[in-house]
Amino acid sequence: MEFFTTIYFSLVFFIFSYFCKRVFQTKSHCCYMLGYECFKATDDRKLDTESCVRVVMRNRNLGLEQYRFLLQTMVNSGLGEETYGPRSVLAGREETPTLKDAHEEMDEIMFETLDRLFLKTGVSPSDIDILVVDVSLFSPAPSLTARIVNRYKMRGNIKTFSLSGMGCSASMVAVDLVQQLFKSYKNAFAVVVSSETIGPHWYCGKEKSMMLSNCLFRSGGCSVLLTNKSCLKHRALMKLSHSVRTNIGSNDEAYGCCIQIEDNQGYNGFLLTRDLTKAAAKAFTMNLKLLVPKILPIQELVRFAIISVYKNNKKTATPTTESSKTSLNLKTGIDHFCIHPGGRAVVDGLGKSLGLSEYDLEPARMALHRFGNTSAGGLWYVLGYMEAKKRLKKGDKILMISLGAGFMCNNCVWEVMKDMENGNVWEECLDRYPVSRKKLMNPYAVKYSWINDECLNFVRMDFSNLILSSTS
Repeated sequence: MEFFTTIYFSLVFFIFSYFCKRVFQTKSHCCYMLGYECFKATDDRKLDTESCVRVVMRNRNLGLEQYRFLLQTMVNSGLGEETYGPRSVLAGREETPTLKDAHEEMDEIMFETLDRLFLKTGVSPSDIDILVVDVSLFSPAPSLTARIVNRYKMRGNIKTFSLSGMGCSASMVAVDLVQQLFKSYKNAFAVVVSSETIGPHWYCGKEKSMMLSNCLFRSGGCSVLLTNKSCLKHRALMKLSHSVRTNIGSNDEAYGCCIQIEDNQGYNGFLLTRDLTKAAAKAFTMNLKLLVPKILPIQELVRFAIISVYKNNKKTATPTTESSKTSLNLKTGIDHFCIHPGGRAVVDGLGKSLGLSEYDLEPARMALHRFGNTSAGGLWYVLGYMEAKKRLKKGDKILMISLGAGFMCNNCVWEVMKDMENGNVWEECLDRYPVSRKKLMNPYAVKYSWINDECLNFVRMDFSNLILSSTS
C-alpha cells in the first residue's frame, strides 16, 4: 500500500512539474504583435495603364512577339490601376539605376512605416532590443539595419539582423527568427521591416520568363512591432501560435525555378521556370504535414486518417493537393487564410488545393489588385484588408502562407487577441472593395489587349514608330 502511495504522489508531482514547466515556457517564449504599418506611396507614383505602357514602349529590346506577350500578361495579372512603382522607373531611369535610387526607395518605405509604428504604439526607438530587416535584392554596406539604427539613434547593444535573397517568404523567416531570439532575450521589443527594391532590378531585356516580374512586382513594405513582454498582452493585436519553415533547396529543380540571373544580352532579371509550380506544391505539402497536426482538432485528424486509409485500400490514387481539398478541412482549426498575393495563379492554385471559398481568397485578390506583389511585405497588406473589413475577432486563428526563392514555404498561425478594425492603408479606398472577378481584369484588356485586332494594329503602328525614332 505504501509503495502504491509513493508511486501515486510521484506521478502527481511529475505531472504537476511538467505542466508548470510548459506554462512558464509558454509565458517566456510568447511572441505578441503590438502593431504593424504598411507603406502607401503618393499618388504621383501610381502605375496606371498609360504610365505602364510608356514604360513598356521605352524598352527597345522588345519585338512584336514579346510586346504581345507582355500585354497579355498584364491583362491577366490581377493588378489594378492604383499600384505603385519606383520613382526611378517612372522617371525613365530603369536602364541606369543608381545606388542613390535604391537607398531613396528603401528610405521612404522604412522610415515612413517606422515613424507611424513608433507613434501609434508609443514605443520609443531606444526601447527596441532586436531589429530584423528583410530585403532580398539589396544588401548595401553599411547594412539597412545600420541605416535605421543611425536614423533613430538606437541603443548600442541592439541586436540587428539583415536577411537577403529569400524572396517573398522573407517576412515569415524574420518573424520566426524573432520568435527564436525571444527564447534567449526576455522582456524584449523587436521590429521587423519587410520590403524590396524594385527600381534597381527592373528587367530591361526580352526573355519572356524574366519579364513576368515587371508585370507583378510593385513598391511596398511593412514594419511590425513584436514583444515577449507578458505584461503587454492586453495591448497585443495578435499572438504567434505556430511557425513552420520548409526549405527544399537541396533539389536542383526547386533551387533554380525562381532565381536571379543575367540573360544573353547582359540584363539582370528574375527567371521564373515551369518548375515553379511543382516546387511550390512540394514545399507547401511538406510544410502542411508539420503544421496541420498543431492546428487542427483531434477529431478532424482522426477523420482524415480514416478517409486516407480507406482511399489507400481502394487504391484510388489521388494527388496530395486534391486529397487536401476533398478530405482535410483546415477550417476546423483556421478562421482566416492570409495568402501571399504573389499573382493570380498563386492565389488560385492555393485556393483550389485547400478547398477555399471566394470569401477566403478575397483579401489576397484585393491586395494584389490594389497594391500588386510587394514581395515580402505582401502578406501584411492582405492582413490589413481583413482588419479594415472588420473580419478579425478576438480568438480567431489566421494562417499566413508564404512561398519564396530557395525554394521555401514558410507558414505561421496567429491568434487574434482583440477585435481588430483599424482602417490602415485601405481606409481611403475600402468603399470600392471588393471588386468583382470581372473587374479584376484591368483596363489593358480594353485599351491594349492583343486579342483586339484594332488595338493590335495600334500596337504595330506604335512599335514601328518606336523603331523609326530609335534609328533616326
